[in-house]
Parts: sequence; structure tokens; C-alpha cells
Amino acid sequence: MTRVLHIALAPEWTEAEALGRYEKSSRGVTLAQEGFIHASTVSQAAVVLGKFYGDLPPAGLRLLVVDEEKCAEQGTPMRWDDVPGSDSPFPHFYGPIPVDAVVAVLEFTGPELPDVSSYDVAR
Repeated sequence: MTRVLHIALAPEWTEAEALGRYEKSSRGVTLAQEGFIHASTVSQAAVVLGKFYGDLPPAGLRLLVVDEEKCAEQGTPMRWDDVPGSDSPFPHFYGPIPVDAVVAVLEFTGPELPDVSSYDVAR
């Protein structure tokens, strides 16, 4: 079982809960536009947070802990893709993330990532 992270805007996660699936690739970009949903390991998420979400109030963000196997069971595969400028590949979901494949939704209380140590997330 592999679990990875995705940073979401709180209103977009609320919308996903109502739809039963999450379809945002990254900030301001949909799955339909990008072709996949960006995700990250714990070590990658801190960089993503600072680079793409650092100008937003932490209270407006949610950290999704996504289970790869649960996504695959519902038709959304995850792949590890090389990203230019990165030392290691990033996980990407090639389809919507089913809400029930999200094993935790954590609120940000400050500029750092919430603690995910109890969720067995890829490092």
C-alpha cells in the first residue's frame, strides 16, 4: 500500500465531497486541463507547499492523504513520473481521486505541513 499527499484548497475539497470525487490537478488547474492530479511524498510536499501555496492563508488549505490502492481499485491509476528539475519522481493520479480513497483530510494550522506520521505516507 502506498499513500501520498495532495494539497487542496478547502472549498475545492468540500465540492469534491459532494461530488464523490476530486478533480483538481493543482492550484488553479483541473484534471481535464493537466491530464493528471499532482501528488507528492512527505519530503516533496513541503517544497510544493512553499512554492505553490505559500501565499495563501493556511486555514484555507487541506492536506489529503490518498491511498494509491483504493484509487486503482476504482479505476484511477497512479504513476511515478520524472519532473524536470527534481531529483526524484513525483506521484501523479491519472483520473479523479475517489473521495473514499482519501484516508485523511488534515487542516493546516501554520505554514508547515500537518503531522502525517501516523498515516504511513511515502517519504
